Amino acid sequence: MKQQTITIFLLLFFSILIGYAQNSIPPQRPIIQTKYTADPAPLVYNDTVFLYTSHDEDDAMGFKMQDWLLYSSTDMVNWREHGAVASLMDFDWVPYDNGAWAVQCIERNGRFYLYCPMPGGVGIGVLVADSPYGPFRDPLGGPLIRNSDHDIDPTIMIDDDGQAYMYWGNPKVYYVRLNEDMISYSGEIMQDPTTPGNYQEGPWVWKRNDFYYMAYASTCCPEGIGYAMSTEPTGAWEYKGMIIDASEKSRGNHPGIIAFKGKSYVFGHSYDLLKQITPKFYERRSVDMDEMVYNPDGTIQNRSYFSVEGPQQVGTLNPFIRVEAVTMAWSEGVKTRSETEWEGDFDWARGKKIADRLFLTSIQNGDYIMVQGVDFATGATSVEVSVSPIYGGKIEIHVGEIDGPLIATVDINSSRESGMWRTFTAPLKSVEGVNDLYFVFSGEKELFDFDWWQFSK
Repeated sequence: MKQQTITIFLLLFFSILIGYAQNSIPPQRPIIQTKYTADPAPLVYNDTVFLYTSHDEDDAMGFKMQDWLLYSSTDMVNWREHGAVASLMDFDWVPYDNGAWAVQCIERNGRFYLYCPMPGGVGIGVLVADSPYGPFRDPLGGPLIRNSDHDIDPTIMIDDDGQAYMYWGNPKVYYVRLNEDMISYSGEIMQDPTTPGNYQEGPWVWKRNDFYYMAYASTCCPEGIGYAMSTEPTGAWEYKGMIIDASEKSRGNHPGIIAFKGKSYVFGHSYDLLKQITPKFYERRSVDMDEMVYNPDGTIQNRSYFSVEGPQQVGTLNPFIRVEAVTMAWSEGVKTRSETEWEGDFDWARGKKIADRLFLTSIQNGDYIMVQGVDFATGATSVEVSVSPIYGGKIEIHVGEIDGPLIATVDINSSRESGMWRTFTAPLKSVEGVNDLYFVFSGEKELFDFDWWQFSK
């Protein structure tokens, strides 16, 4: 009887614990849910992480990739989409419209260089911009690298002495020394003879303290993320182990490694989002990310897979400035879309482009977005939202959990102005301190498009 009581107690305890974890820890895998993203390439600049990704189209069966997307974060949990930052159309010399594979962006002397591979022996191109957001342009009018049929997955590392290197290749690693202008190179293209035995593709090279690191997608398939170390930027490379183990959850992979606000992070991709809707396999991948930990000797601790809850937040979000609705830590059901807006008397020939508006769309009853770590300080009194009504509906704002305390309800009334952007305001119940916010949408049919939100004191 005593043993039975202990067993029942333990079962109740763990069920409560699991229930608490499920309700209190918002999911973080994958980190982007509104589009299929792959090949993460994070860049740290001005206290912000800029995440460049390739983009699997929603109807992709095999690889269907036409542009590259940009996301940003200052706290490693809330990610804001900036839309397509570049596409194959930016290269006049590329003979196809499907093949926007893994890129990397790097900053030097205030300019930003986006290195773009063109599969099938076309080569590696480079785009240049004065801002991490673009616009990017092609300064060469042709490939920077045309070496073999395997010129894919470029990664760039600038050493402490200012020498820049580019590495790339599948299933071999090639490297070359880039000139200071970052759009030309000196010396011969070299093949690295010390590539680890389980190397497949997707190299990512960085330096920490006295060691150089090369992370990569391990032998396919499935692919995990392995790594090697060296005391020189050109090797010899010594295999050290796996950062992320290979498993059926990650048929393909591609690493991105950064340090940000005192912590290190590993990015990769998986099929987690696709597997939520179908057991079938398509090339529709999603970017994952987690904290990465070094051992005292410089080696990297292994994790079997990306955790559900993701890394801890390293900042808070200010609700008293305009926050784009495409900023979120998690979402269900919604998509994003970009539209170009014009001014003028509906004369498209003479009209002037005024903005590219990126917003939430395809909003249905029960969909929601979650924004993590919103700092209300001593409180707020009202909330304002910018939406374009379709059939109309409501936005309920809950704190803590999706069915947590309701602090505001914004009524979105449909009218003859449906389809036009309008602002709606609602009073706020008492809320203070740092809270996770759930914007829960309700109504019939397709409700509205959602552009931004802002609280007032």
